[in-house]
Amino acid sequence: MSETTEQENKPLDFIRQMIADDVAAGKHDGRVHTRFPPEPNGYLQIGHAKAVCLNFGIAEEFGGKCNLRFDDTNPEKESDEFVRAIQEDIQWLGFKWDKLCFASEYFEQLYTWAEQLIEKGLAYVDQQSPEEMKLNRGTLTEPGTNSPYRGRPAEESLDLFRRMRAGEFDDGAMVLRAKIDMAAPNMNLRDPVMYRIKRMHHHRTGDKWCIYPSYDFTHGQSDSLEGITHSLCSLEFEDHRPLYDWFIEKLGIFPSKQTEFARLNLNYTVVSKRKLRTLVEEGFVSGWDDPRMPTLSGMRRRGVPAAAVRNFIDKVGLTKFNSTSDLALLEHAVRDVLNRTAPRRMAVLDPIELVITNWPEGEVVEVDAVNNPEDDSAGTRKVPFSGRLYIEREDFREEANKKYFRLKLGGEVRLRYAYIIKAESVEKDAEGNVARVLCTADLDTLGKQPTDRKVKGVIHWLSAEHAAKAEVRLFDRLFSVEKPDGDKERPFTDFVNPESLTTTEAYIEPGLATAEAGETVQFERTGYFCPDSKDHVPGQQPVYNRTVTLRDSWAKKD
Repeated sequence: MSETTEQENKPLDFIRQMIADDVAAGKHDGRVHTRFPPEPNGYLQIGHAKAVCLNFGIAEEFGGKCNLRFDDTNPEKESDEFVRAIQEDIQWLGFKWDKLCFASEYFEQLYTWAEQLIEKGLAYVDQQSPEEMKLNRGTLTEPGTNSPYRGRPAEESLDLFRRMRAGEFDDGAMVLRAKIDMAAPNMNLRDPVMYRIKRMHHHRTGDKWCIYPSYDFTHGQSDSLEGITHSLCSLEFEDHRPLYDWFIEKLGIFPSKQTEFARLNLNYTVVSKRKLRTLVEEGFVSGWDDPRMPTLSGMRRRGVPAAAVRNFIDKVGLTKFNSTSDLALLEHAVRDVLNRTAPRRMAVLDPIELVITNWPEGEVVEVDAVNNPEDDSAGTRKVPFSGRLYIEREDFREEANKKYFRLKLGGEVRLRYAYIIKAESVEKDAEGNVARVLCTADLDTLGKQPTDRKVKGVIHWLSAEHAAKAEVRLFDRLFSVEKPDGDKERPFTDFVNPESLTTTEAYIEPGLATAEAGETVQFERTGYFCPDSKDHVPGQQPVYNRTVTLRDSWAKKD
C-alpha cells in the first residue's frame, strides 16, 4: 500500500473529525480558518511544532487559511528577536501563513470593548492590593469573597479606567476585572483581571500604552476579529474556555470555537519556556539555538530535517490526554529521513595512522565511492587513496577473538571502496600506545573479491595526505534522567548531562571542508553530521555537529 493510500485510509483524529463535521454542516459557510498564536517571549520548541503542524496542516487539508498571530500583551520579555525567530521556524517547517497579525494591533479595539463591558455592569475597577485579591479569590474547595469595589457604579469605574489609561496611577495601583461569579467552581471565572497598569516599553507600540490587557481578555477577541473558525489550544487552556466563551457572548461578536488537544512532552527533555530561558540565562547552553536544545532553531542548527519533525508529530498523533513521548521516537524519525536523503562521506574521529608498506611511493589513485546506497540517482564520487591513511582507533586491535571482524595483527579487512589489507606489525609511542599500524595490501582486490579466501570486515579510512582537519561536536541528550522536572529540594538544572557535549579534532574528506551549512551528511559507520551554521567557515574552519547516531545508543543504557 502506498503512503498516499495509507494517509487516505487513516481515520481522522477527533479534531479533524469535528472540523469535517462542521464543514459538512455548512457551519461558517464551510469556511475553515485557524491560527497559530505564540507569545514572542522565547524561541519555538518541539512542543510548539505540534501546534504549528496542527493549525497550518488543517488549514491546508481543508482548503482554508491559517494566520500567524503574536499574542504580544506582556511586554516584559517580548522582543523583535523572538518574532523573527518564530517566523523563521515556521517557514523552515514548510508552512506559510495567510496573515501576519499582532494582538497589539487590536489594543484600541480591546480597550473599546472593555469600556462597553464596564457600561453594561460586567466589569469594574478594583483597588485591592495583589495580596488582598489573592486572599479573597478563595480556593478550589472554598468560594471567593466579593471585592469591596465590586458594586462600584459603572460611571465611576469608567472614569477610573480612562484615568488608568492616561497614566494617572502607579503600576499595580488598580486593575480592571470582569464581574462574573466569585463562587464559580472554575477559578478562572472568579472575576478575572482584564487590564493591569504596567509601564513597560512594548516592542511594537513603544510607550503608547501604560495598561495592557490580559491574555484571557485578548485571545478570544483576537480570534473573533480575525474570523477564526476553529481555535485550537493545548489542554492547559481547557479551564479557560468558559471565560473565552463568556467574553465573546457578552460582547456579541463572531463566535470562534476553542478546542483543546494534549500538548507534546518528551522524556530527557524540558519544553517549559521558563526552564529553557533558565538554561540560556544561567549558561548551561550557549543560547536558544544551542544544538542540544529542543528549540526548532537548535534542532535546525544540529541538522535535523524539517520533514523528520513533521513525520514525528504525525506519528505521535492527537489525543485528549497528556502523555510523554519517547525521545528515541524523534531520533528514529530523523534517521529515517536522513538515511534516504543524506549523502555518505568518510570521516575519522579518533585517528590512528596506517601505512601500506608495499604501496608504490608517492602514488595516489582515486577510488569510486557510493554517495547514497538508498538512492541510485545520487551516483558516486572520487576519493583519493594513498599509502598513508587514517583509520578509527577502535577499528584496530593487536589481539582479538574470532568475533572481531575489524583489523587485527595477522588479520585482513577490506578498506571501504578500496583494497584488502593485512596488519603486519605496529609502532608504539613512548607511553606504549599504538601510533602506527604497518600493513600490506592485496593490490589485486580493488573492486573485486579474492577467490582463495573470504574477508568479512570492512572499515573506512582517509588518505592522510588529503584529509582535512575539522572540529567535530558530539551531542548527547541534554539531561541524564528521563524526567528532569526538579523540585524544591533539587532544581531541574542538577540533571543536566555533563557529557551532553564533547568536542574532538577529526579528519574528514576534503570536500566536506568546503561544504555549506545545512548540508547534512552521513559519516559512514559513525552517524549523521552537518556543518555548524554559526562557527563553520567553509574552506577555513570546518566545524561539524553530530545530528544523531546511526543507532539508538541509549537503548542499552536504559
